[in-house]
Amino acid sequence: MNYQSTFKRYELKYILTKQQKEQILQTMQKYMKLDNYGRTTIRNIYFDTQNFLLARRSLEKPVYKEKLRLRSYKAVESNEPAFVELKKKYDSVVYKRRLVIPKNQVEDTFKNNIPIPVKSQIADEINYFRQYYQTLRPAVFLSYEREAYYSLDGSDFRVTFDENILYRENDFSLGSGVYGIPLIKNTQTLMEIKTSGGYPLWMCHVLNDLSIFKASFTKYGSAYINIMNNKAKGMILYA
Repeated sequence: MNYQSTFKRYELKYILTKQQKEQILQTMQKYMKLDNYGRTTIRNIYFDTQNFLLARRSLEKPVYKEKLRLRSYKAVESNEPAFVELKKKYDSVVYKRRLVIPKNQVEDTFKNNIPIPVKSQIADEINYFRQYYQTLRPAVFLSYEREAYYSLDGSDFRVTFDENILYRENDFSLGSGVYGIPLIKNTQTLMEIKTSGGYPLWMCHVLNDLSIFKASFTKYGSAYINIMNNKAKGMILYA
């Protein structure tokens, strides 16, 4: 098993209230359908340097930024597939490189700091990334419940809704349970629109009618900010 894939698209984010989500879903019924996975619980392990270099660079909003993560769409056992993803963003366009390999091979690769045992261009890119940053280690475990919708017109226009977004700094396993510190309120939903082109008119109209505007929000970046704020509070408390 060594499936690989690439994505090139725009990814735009919006923070919704429960009411706004329901109104958007009602509008979407004619144009989009929930994918076959239904509501999934996504688990991510983000890698970074000891001083969170990748998180800090991302929050500076540079023209180019990149991140590395492991991902699964459920709690996976040792021989079940997991995803290794190298995500890059250049001039607002997201490029994602993805490999699918068994969880036990993934964990062994990263735990023992050895190259990914796959011969492909994507594996080479990921191995180079790890070698370049040298001190990468699991930094944040991030999970959320997702509903993903695809367009009925055959285009690549997709909409996802993420809720119960949690992070933690321990228990880095794609087979572990879901728990941690919330990044958004339980009354909120993070909507992401993913497309290589423009928005359909119906989506433009519903966003305009509901006065919904793009949000500058990154899950991993928000987790990093929380981590730093909590550390600062601890330093003040014990000073």
